[in-house]
Amino acid sequence: HAARGGLVLGVCNGFQILCEAGLLPGVLMRNADLRFICKMQHVRVENAQTAFTRRYAPGQIVKFAIAHGEGNFVADDDTIRRIEAEGRVAFRYCDAEGKVGANSNPNGAINSIAGVFNDRFNVLGLMPHPENLIDPLVGGADGRPLFASLAA
Repeated sequence: HAARGGLVLGVCNGFQILCEAGLLPGVLMRNADLRFICKMQHVRVENAQTAFTRRYAPGQIVKFAIAHGEGNFVADDDTIRRIEAEGRVAFRYCDAEGKVGANSNPNGAINSIAGVFNDRFNVLGLMPHPENLIDPLVGGADGRPLFASLAA
């Protein structure tokens, strides 16, 4: 499906599977503090020009739920340089003001990367759970634009 240009979304363990299957670069390792994390987390939209993210604004700060023990995105230096240069970072952990740093990186992911695209931008993997925040009745709707982007 992905090889034919079909859209593929992997959230949390789905992100891990996409990496292990070779559809996305990198690997998800144990969180840096070796603890399971379950909380709300700010992330910054890094690329808003894809089928997954076109309903977000570039640099928009959103809040998603995270719940993982293995969310620490790791890749070799060349891979990190390449995905950064090619605009393949989808979301990045940040604070409420959009600042990236150790205090806003919940799991130790390299460059605070929360989600990445493949080289054709038709596969997205991310650790946070946008599906948990699609209606104000459940605490917010910051995840809704991702699914609205896919439905557009």
